[in-house]
Amino acid sequence: MSKITTALIVELRRRTGIGLLECKKALIKANGNIEIAIKEMRKTGKIEVAKKIKRITGEGAIFVKICKNKQHGVIIELDCETDFVVRNKNFNDFGNKVVNVALHDRITDVNTLRKVCAEQCSFLIRQVGENINIRRFGILEGDHIGFYLHNTRIGVIVSGSNISKELIKYIAMHIAASKPEYINKYDIPTEVFSREYQIQWSIAEQSKKSDGIINKIVDGRMRKFMEGISLIEQNFVMDQNKKVGQLLSEHNAKINDFIRFEVGGV
Repeated sequence: MSKITTALIVELRRRTGIGLLECKKALIKANGNIEIAIKEMRKTGKIEVAKKIKRITGEGAIFVKICKNKQHGVIIELDCETDFVVRNKNFNDFGNKVVNVALHDRITDVNTLRKVCAEQCSFLIRQVGENINIRRFGILEGDHIGFYLHNTRIGVIVSGSNISKELIKYIAMHIAASKPEYINKYDIPTEVFSREYQIQWSIAEQSKKSDGIINKIVDGRMRKFMEGISLIEQNFVMDQNKKVGQLLSEHNAKINDFIRFEVGGV
């Protein structure tokens, strides 16, 4: 058998875009002949998959799965290149398989999830002719988990206590529409508050008003800023005369955590 050198492996990777370990395996199988290795890789479709993986995925769908006892839920963003593939049955079947695997195996991070589903993902890439990527993965556990999906492009899972199935769904719908980032204003990190304060001060300073007036202007804007990104401070989408916090208090309910995914979002 010809010696499989590091230089040979690197050269095969350069020419195919496939991982080093796969290149080494292919060269061993081809007795060190790089051309035979490439030929076999082309036969199995691995080269085409590797090329597609480099392409940008600008479309996708959100998938959510909650366990039967409503105390454990997962959410993923599965991306592809076109909205045509988003509507593809195989794409959607794969997305549902991924969330089921994540839920059943209690997977806790996206890299592990990608590894577990790598073979099926590669097969789907060959089927649909586009890059497919498990972009994000989230998990929630708690007393009660609810969720809401809006046209597969926005998904929300919510963890709550002492809350009905109907109310937690309404809260999830509100989160989908209003995009809060934190449960309450006290959860806002100091660096986020400070950055926004500096921005608002710089804007207000241009008015050339006194520091006292500028302080009042900035304080008012910061209150609006905190209310805008805090769930319980937001006006409830189904009743603009009531804040989410008021609604929860009326039902003696509590929201403990939430995850909101929107296709292409941060």
